[in-house]
This record gives sequence, structure tokens and C-alpha cells, in this order.
Amino acid sequence: MKVKAIRSEEKVTLSEVKGVLTQVETERLGSGKEMSYELRKSIEHANQLAKMSPEDSRELVTDLLKLEKMKPDIALRIANIAPRSRDELRAVYAKEKFALSGEELDGIIDLVKAHL
Repeated sequence: MKVKAIRSEEKVTLSEVKGVLTQVETERLGSGKEMSYELRKSIEHANQLAKMSPEDSRELVTDLLKLEKMKPDIALRIANIAPRSRDELRAVYAKEKFALSGEELDGIIDLVKAHL
């Protein structure tokens, strides 16, 4: 399949992608159409790695963006990975030019745990 044009672009979490792929899978199976290898692998990947519901992941991103020192890209990464320890969270911030204090890290981890 060749892409002719991009209609719109929006950053979404892996859980939201899982929801969209589940709808596509249902439509394909219901109509008897065969799913491509890439689609099957994408669905499998999303099913294995998505850790929360699409609504919870979007709500987590919204809550994270309210924090100081939070960028949209980092908020999406945190929602996708759902880090449960300081070390996992530090890995997300490894490329940033600033470091977070222990209290800030714990606050983010508490937000993640609240949405799981």
C-alpha cells in the first residue's frame, strides 16, 4: 500500500493506537478481508506493550503536561512505558539537559501508578 498524502498528523499513545488497530481488526475480520503481515504484527505489538486503556493513557498525558519541566514528547513516552521506578523514569529523561529531583520523580511515578 502506498501513501499518497498525509491528511493530518497527531501524536497518540500506544494504548490509543491499540484501540484503533482493534477497530480495524474487527472490521477486517467481519468483512472477510485478509489482514496484511504488517497489520497483524502491529496489532500483536500493541497488544503486548499497551499497559492501560486509551482513556487512562490520554488522561495521564494531560495530567503530566500540567507538571513543570514536562514536554509533550516526554509525557507520551511516559504514558507508553509506564515507568514504575526512579531508574526507569530517569532513562526517559536521559537526553534532557536538566535533571529532576527525587520528589519530582516520585510525583510522576505516583501519577503513573494512579492511572494503571
